[in-house]
Amino acid sequence: MRLGTLADGTPDGRLVVVSQDGTRCLAASLPNLLGALESWAACEAELRDLAARLAAGEGAPLDAARLRAPLPRSWQWLDGSAFGTHGELMQIAFGLPPVETDRPLMYQGMSDRFYGPTDPVPFPSEADGIDFEGEFGVIVDEVPMGVTPEQALGHIKLVVQINDWSLRAIAPVEMKTGFGWVQAKPPCSMAPFAVTPDALGDAWHDGRVCMDLHVDWNGERFGRADGGAMDFSFPELVAHAARTRELVAGTVIGSGTVSNANYGEVGSSCISEVRAIEIIRDGRPSTPFMSYGDRIRMEGRTAEGFAPFGVIAQTVVPAAL
Repeated sequence: MRLGTLADGTPDGRLVVVSQDGTRCLAASLPNLLGALESWAACEAELRDLAARLAAGEGAPLDAARLRAPLPRSWQWLDGSAFGTHGELMQIAFGLPPVETDRPLMYQGMSDRFYGPTDPVPFPSEADGIDFEGEFGVIVDEVPMGVTPEQALGHIKLVVQINDWSLRAIAPVEMKTGFGWVQAKPPCSMAPFAVTPDALGDAWHDGRVCMDLHVDWNGERFGRADGGAMDFSFPELVAHAARTRELVAGTVIGSGTVSNANYGEVGSSCISEVRAIEIIRDGRPSTPFMSYGDRIRMEGRTAEGFAPFGVIAQTVVPAAL
């Protein structure tokens, strides 16, 4: 089952169920996805009935230009760092000592806005080190405190594709304060469709999204790393977040930047990784961060070439200050 949100003049948009080919949709009785997640047990049957009707050929044409992030805003966004290769390369990029822990790394970012898949993304200055970070994420219903990973799996209702924008010139300064990120982490972007785990078929395995994330920067291939290489699964990330608190329905939890140990072959999902690789190879970075007018495209694809989440295709623009 694929879900989308159409712009309708309200903050949360209009919830629709979308056909497998992404061309048709049917509106749900609940107005938005956040409300559906808060009452998932009651509304899931209706949503799946709409999906079955779409599979039978029903539905109105989907106006792709109206698609927003499937969850335009939520109560909570927690981003992990579940790919060990990415963590190692970031330590090199920022000159940081290794993090000695066997626990998942996670921070809480802003969740009151997720950019839509084709929204232009404004930044105040190119000097801030504008970077993209391609990742996958999950959205949960209400999660009790103290759940095990096995229990957490049942609370994962939807899977999404995310671009976690970062400002790399600001990040090291904020990291040294020990208080976490604020300025370095503007709103994230989401691909247009949130999908149920079962809709991913074999690409959802062991609580991981096992597909390549194709990333193009200004029309050139940048990376195609495999999302299945997480050191911690999504159920483990959910259980980690819920160890001392309940998670409200609609909480989004990210995988962190998709990264593989064979980055020389598959490339990367963010610029900072490439700069770290250049430091290892050449002693200094040579790839610049993004400039105004730069374009980023991200698309997770299954082994059969299907893109269940649709495409993020955005342009970096100057903020109107």
